[in-house]
Amino acid sequence: MTTNDGDVNIEHTLTKQEKQKIIFLMCSVLLFSVMNGTMFMIAVPDIAEAFSLLPSQVSWVVTGYIIIYAIGALMYGKLADIYPLRTLLTIGLSLFAAGSLFGFFAPNYIMVVLARIIQGAGASSILALAFIVPSRYFPKEQGKVLGIISSTMAFASGVGPVMGGFVTGALNWQYLFLISALVCVTIPFFRIWMPNEEKKDGKVDILGAIFIAIAVASLILTITMFIWWYIIISIVFLSLFIWRIFRSNNPFINPKLFQNGAFRTTIITSFFAIFAMFGMMFMMPLMLSEVYELSALFIGLTLFPGAMAAAITGRWVGLLTDKHGGKQVAFMAFSLMVTGFLLLSTFIGSPTWVIGIVVIVVYIAFPFIQTSTATLISTVLSDNEIGVGMGIYNLCNFMSGAFGGAIIGKILDYESEILWNPFALAQGHEIMYSNVFMGLVGLTVVNGLFFFFVFRW
Repeated sequence: MTTNDGDVNIEHTLTKQEKQKIIFLMCSVLLFSVMNGTMFMIAVPDIAEAFSLLPSQVSWVVTGYIIIYAIGALMYGKLADIYPLRTLLTIGLSLFAAGSLFGFFAPNYIMVVLARIIQGAGASSILALAFIVPSRYFPKEQGKVLGIISSTMAFASGVGPVMGGFVTGALNWQYLFLISALVCVTIPFFRIWMPNEEKKDGKVDILGAIFIAIAVASLILTITMFIWWYIIISIVFLSLFIWRIFRSNNPFINPKLFQNGAFRTTIITSFFAIFAMFGMMFMMPLMLSEVYELSALFIGLTLFPGAMAAAITGRWVGLLTDKHGGKQVAFMAFSLMVTGFLLLSTFIGSPTWVIGIVVIVVYIAFPFIQTSTATLISTVLSDNEIGVGMGIYNLCNFMSGAFGGAIIGKILDYESEILWNPFALAQGHEIMYSNVFMGLVGLTVVNGLFFFFVFRW
C-alpha cells in the first residue's frame, strides 16, 4: 500500500513492538517538554531573587521560551513535510539537551535566558512532531495514539508545578535544567527505533518563514508584556507574509490550505476551545489563592486530581475517536466543557474538596477536544499538507492559550455586583469569577453551534 506521495505506508512495515517503542519514546520526551514549561513558572520568584531582578526583567525566562516554542511548533511542522522525522527529532532533542546543560552552568541571567531560548528551539520539535507521528505511522490508530499523547500532556501539566516546587525548594532552581537535560538519553533510541525515511522534494521559503516568525513573536510580546506598539510590527510583518505566500512559487504556507473548509473550521473551533480551557487553567490558581487563601502546594493538590483524570481518560478518548470519528468526540468535549464551567460558576464558595471534584469534569474535556480536533486535521488534509497543517494547528492553540490567560487576567481586575448565574453561591469578589465561568459557558455554546452548523453545511 502506498501514500499519496508514492512511499510505502510505514504502518504496514512496523511491527506491534516497534509501534509501542515509538509511542513510548514520543510520550517520554513530550513529558519533559511540557514539564519544562510549567516547572519554570514556579521557579520565577527564586530566579528573580538570585539575580536581584525586577518582575519585568525576570519574565523573559518565560517569555523568551514561549516565543521560540510557538514559532518552532510551526517551523518544525513545515519541515516535517520535507525532512525525515528522525532527523528533525535528533536536531530538536540535541538543542533541548544542550540548552538544558547550558542553563545548569549559566553564570548570569543573560545566559539563563539564552539557555531557555535554546531549550525552546529544541522542545518545540517534540510538540510539533508528536502530533504528526500518529498520522504518519499509525493512520488506522491515530485517534488512539493522539489520545495517549493528549493524556501525557495532561499528566505533565499536572506534575510540572508539583515537581518544580519540590526541586526548587529541596535543591535549587538550576536543577530544573538538569532534569530536562535527561532527554539526551533518548536520542540513540530515536536513531535506532524510528523508521528510516527519505527526504522528499521541496524547499522552505526562508523569507516567508522570517516574516511569519517576526509577526508571531511581536504578537506574543503584545499579549504577554502589554506593550501595545508591538501589534503594529505584527500587523506589518503579517501583511508581508500574506503578500509573500501569494507571490512565491513555493510559499511557506500554501494559501489554498485555507480554502479547505473543514481545516479552516477545525482551526477556528480549536482556537476558541483552547482559549476557554487555558483561560480556566489560568484562573483556577488565582481563584484558589484569592477566594480560598490556599498556598501554592495546596493549590497544586486541589488541581492535581483533574490533571490525573484527564491523563487516565486520554487513551479511552483515543479509542472513542477511532470508533466514532473526530466530530462526535468534539461534541462530547463541548458538553463536558459547558457542564464543568457551569458547575464551577455555581459552586464557587463551596468547600475546596467540592471544587476539586468539579474541576475534574473540565480537565477531562482537554483530551476530548485535543484528540478530536487533531484527528480531524489529519483526516481532512493530504499527506504532503499534514506537517504544515499540524504546525498551524499547534501555533493557533499556543496563541489562543496566551490570549486566554491575558484577556481573562485583565477581566478579573474589575469588580461586579451582578451575579449572572442565578444558582451560584458566590459573594463579593467571588462574583467576578462566577461570571467569567458563565462567560466561558456562553463562548463554548457558540463555538459548538458554529462547529455543528458549518460542518453540517
